[in-house]
Amino acid sequence: QAQLAQSGGGRVQAGGSLKLSCTIVRRTFDPTAMGWFRQVPGKEREFVGRITTSGHTYVADSVRSRFTITRDNAKNTMYLEMTDLEREDTAIYYCAVKVGIVTTNPAEYDIWGQGTLVTVSS
Repeated sequence: QAQLAQSGGGRVQAGGSLKLSCTIVRRTFDPTAMGWFRQVPGKEREFVGRITTSGHTYVADSVRSRFTITRDNAKNTMYLEMTDLEREDTAIYYCAVKVGIVTTNPAEYDIWGQGTLVTVSS
């Protein structure tokens, strides 16, 4: 079964930047999209953004001016570049892949990464 391997989380001061990566390991299918989500304990998982296999991106309004999603198809890897980070961005960030219709609903994504913690301190 395909798996996703995430890296790049950590602690950063407010105003700083981080870049997360998500790699499809043992790829066994062709996803239509890869997405980023984040979750704070006690809250629902929140859509951050996604990128389709053709490279079209959609980023949530709340972070669009600060977050960028890219992908390297040759490496089966998606990236989330986060700039001007705020304390409110503190969360566990997850990547996921989807086969079929592209959505922003986390319940409709098929395979998930292990999550990586991003902590933004003031």
